[in-house]
Amino acid sequence: MINPTYESVHVHFKLNGFHLDKEDLCRVAYSFVKEGKDFEKPVGNFLLDWFDSKSYIEMQTSGSTGTPKNIRVDKQAMVNSALATGDFFELRSGNRALQCLPVKYVAGKMMLIRAIILGLDLDYVAPSSHPMEGLEDHYDFVAMVPMQAQNSLKELRKVKKLIVGGARISASLEKQLMKLPTEVYETYGMTETITHIAAKRLGEKAFTVLPHVTISYDDRNCLVIHAPHIIAEESVITNDLVELINENQFIFLGRLDNVINSGGVKIMPEQVEHKLDGKINHRFFITSKDDAELGEKVVLVIEGDAFDLDKAIFDGLDKYEHPREILFVPKFKETENGKVLRKESLK
Repeated sequence: MINPTYESVHVHFKLNGFHLDKEDLCRVAYSFVKEGKDFEKPVGNFLLDWFDSKSYIEMQTSGSTGTPKNIRVDKQAMVNSALATGDFFELRSGNRALQCLPVKYVAGKMMLIRAIILGLDLDYVAPSSHPMEGLEDHYDFVAMVPMQAQNSLKELRKVKKLIVGGARISASLEKQLMKLPTEVYETYGMTETITHIAAKRLGEKAFTVLPHVTISYDDRNCLVIHAPHIIAEESVITNDLVELINENQFIFLGRLDNVINSGGVKIMPEQVEHKLDGKINHRFFITSKDDAELGEKVVLVIEGDAFDLDKAIFDGLDKYEHPREILFVPKFKETENGKVLRKESLK
């Protein structure tokens, strides 16, 4: 398809094995809304919104770094994002893909748009923690959150390329995924950039941006994203601290919002977490609490019932990175895509 628009439907597009054009999709969408299963209703609503007369889609941010908010996203920008993903991952019309993410958020919406624009043969299933359970088919391209990937390790041999986003991939999961014949990529992005704008193959340090995207950083060393095809003429200024390799590659260091100032020493929780990965057999995160002497003290928060922790696991940490307090939380608060809400969990 040459220069597709948001009104285009690729002639090779299939949904659950059926060739569908624009009119067919609208009929299917209407039936989903009226009599579909719970997970089909949002798919129907999104498709009806996609093919209406407006040039934009309203969607909600995930709320992982602040209060969820509604934003308007240009439909043609979403098409351009789909094309960039297709180029980056060398997707071709007729490739088989699996849709297992909730369409409520941008990642789920974009899997549908990629299929429609690129001509993918898309199967969709109810979003769940075990999305490939009972599936016998093989797929060229699948997107998951880490929890889904963790629970699909046995089935992922049926997947050629897997992208994982929405939350951090633990060192333990990364090791397990790297043993598979599947090409697995960690993605970087947000709702404001219409899902991912960069990806890295597991085992690599640096993210590489998609076609037509360039990057820089501001005076805080935070990533600035330039993607006129995707995010109009404005750049997106993030709060993500990065090490810039060049205008196309960067290493993610952590979020500025999370930086801990302990006794005048700045500590990035994500870096401490990386050092502790694989040493604690529970989900955990590093945060801080106010401290009269240090200003802020490092706190380790572990999910689950309290237990005695071998202090030897901290041997690889710098002096100021050592947790001054260890807290146990029965169950972490998290977004629907599995990203831990640190402040809410700490409360």
